[in-house]
Amino acid sequence: MSQAKGIIAAVVGLVVFFTVIDGFYIVHETEQVIITQFGDPVGEAVDEPGLKFKIPFVQKANFFEKRYLEWDGDRNQIPTRDKKFIFVDSYARWQITDPLQFYQRLGSERGAQSRLDDILDGETRNAIASHDLLEIVRSSNREPDTTGALMLEVVEDSLEDISTGRQQIQEDIQELANQRAADLGIAILDFRIKRVNYVQDVRQTVYDRMISERNRIADEFRSEGQGEASRINGEKERDLARIQSEAFREAEIIRGEADARAAAIYNAAYNRNNQSRDLYSFVRSMDAYVKTMDKETNIILSTNSDFFRYLNSID
Repeated sequence: MSQAKGIIAAVVGLVVFFTVIDGFYIVHETEQVIITQFGDPVGEAVDEPGLKFKIPFVQKANFFEKRYLEWDGDRNQIPTRDKKFIFVDSYARWQITDPLQFYQRLGSERGAQSRLDDILDGETRNAIASHDLLEIVRSSNREPDTTGALMLEVVEDSLEDISTGRQQIQEDIQELANQRAADLGIAILDFRIKRVNYVQDVRQTVYDRMISERNRIADEFRSEGQGEASRINGEKERDLARIQSEAFREAEIIRGEADARAAAIYNAAYNRNNQSRDLYSFVRSMDAYVKTMDKETNIILSTNSDFFRYLNSID
């Protein structure tokens, strides 16, 4: 009898233990819970953190994230309105705003991700197909901030005006996607186009065209630079010739003034007295002898020559 009572007590204890374990659940700050009974929701969503109670073995707690969730779209090939095929890679952030409706319509986060694939990929395709490539790449009409007429012309040619930019397209996709997801218990908080690129078939063609355009611009700059260099060199040669001419003229003026002053000094010294004149004549003659004759020089002079006069007077 005592053994039977022990078994019964152990069974009752186990039942109570599992009842307590299954009857209580903990809600964390990042979670929200929907209680279901035989698969059907019971009551409102539980979003207050703490220890909660439910009917054991009958009710089930379904936990859902309260934080922002990530959606990362597939890399899709989409044609633009101007018939240019591009790859578009996008991402979004979403949140479960109505857990009860979310559970009833989607059941789980995996189901929500699949539904978001349909909604966001579809709206992205529609938006890309409705706009030109420039509108998808750029967000606004930019004012070119450049110097030089050539660069200004190049930049203005490549910056056509757009009516709708990338930012507006993203906002439109997010708005339309939220309209389609309004009855799913979720809200799309942000949508962004992560990357835009040409398909492989046309990417090399685009690169070649870009290289050709850059080379054309470089040639124009190079031609403009060569013309400017020729102009600068011409001005340099002209200025150099002018400076040399002015320097030569000033040098000749200075040389003429110096010769005039030297002649005046010579004349004053020559005319001072006869003795000075004789000394001056003698010194000049001696200088002439030194400059015209050396030990290897043979010279034939008349005995009446003025040049020979001082040599002839030597005893």
